[in-house]
Amino acid sequence: MTRLSDQSAPASSAAPSAAQDAVFAAEILRAESDALASLADRLAGPMAVAFERAVDLICACADHNGTVLVSGLGKSGLVGAKISATMASLGIPSHPVHPAEAAHGDLGRFRASDTVICISSSGQTQEVVDLASILKQDGLPIIAIVNPLNADATSLGHLATVTLSLGVDREAGHPQFVAPTSTTTATMALGDALSLAAARRRCFSDADFARRHPGGSLGGLLRPVTDVLRFEVGKNLPLIPDTASVREALQAAATVGRRPGAIVLVDAASGRLSGIFTDADVRRLILRNPSELDHPIATVMTRSPRTLPAGSLVRDAVLLVRETRADEIPVVDDAGRPIGVLDVQDLFTMRLVRD
Repeated sequence: MTRLSDQSAPASSAAPSAAQDAVFAAEILRAESDALASLADRLAGPMAVAFERAVDLICACADHNGTVLVSGLGKSGLVGAKISATMASLGIPSHPVHPAEAAHGDLGRFRASDTVICISSSGQTQEVVDLASILKQDGLPIIAIVNPLNADATSLGHLATVTLSLGVDREAGHPQFVAPTSTTTATMALGDALSLAAARRRCFSDADFARRHPGGSLGGLLRPVTDVLRFEVGKNLPLIPDTASVREALQAAATVGRRPGAIVLVDAASGRLSGIFTDADVRRLILRNPSELDHPIATVMTRSPRTLPAGSLVRDAVLLVRETRADEIPVVDDAGRPIGVLDVQDLFTMRLVRD
């Protein structure tokens, strides 16, 4: 018996050189980018009304405790599952449904309050068309995503409440490859646009997203900065008046044991932050002239350092660290009084910044 590995490869021209791979890949990405640019132009123009109607249906569904069910076959189904997951993370209840499975019991997932997104590149996929036909009889709103510009002429477009067409004239890789590329990319992007437009219309906030996505780096970035402070006033962060000498300030800071890499200085009268004095500042001072340890710390501290308001998110802290390269950032209340210090090591621990 001839093994597969023993069979001769079909006659063909010489294989492309590996040096051409990056050039070919760049052409693929440009083709997909062109498809998205064309779709964006149509969204801002002739498809604007249909898109707004689709967003209306999604918002009405979510506002009335319905579920947006997304269905497609093959790669359209895989893309649909991603669209459904995005909607769910943005506060729009959503689940993917396999169109063939729907005919074998999963129709029980659909309720009168639901809205359905049916995806078919051709607009003629039999299983998806059959599902849409049943759901139309039940009176459920149907948003169809198809590729042809004459979308209403397709079987799925004819059944839909509103139809969105991708208008991709050829797949990236054509004519050498016929696999769905530009159409699947455009479908996913259109699904993102629908999801975000509906979330924006419903005033979905970062705080709402954080409640639904507490894990991972995204969840970490959306936590309040006060949740991650290790050094807090009244606990392990003394506030030292800026009238003290450097030596007195260092002695006062040492009374709490482990401390951040900066001393927090305040105006004695108002309690407002007036400056910080870092461990690096101490080293430079000693190397320059140890007698300066007895000078007022106000003469050597960093005045008016960059701060974070108490209502900031960790995301804001990450941006500030990247901008200033500061290792310690005071967090202050509305009156400018310190409530804690964020140490950059805390962000390293959360894997939100790197050296």
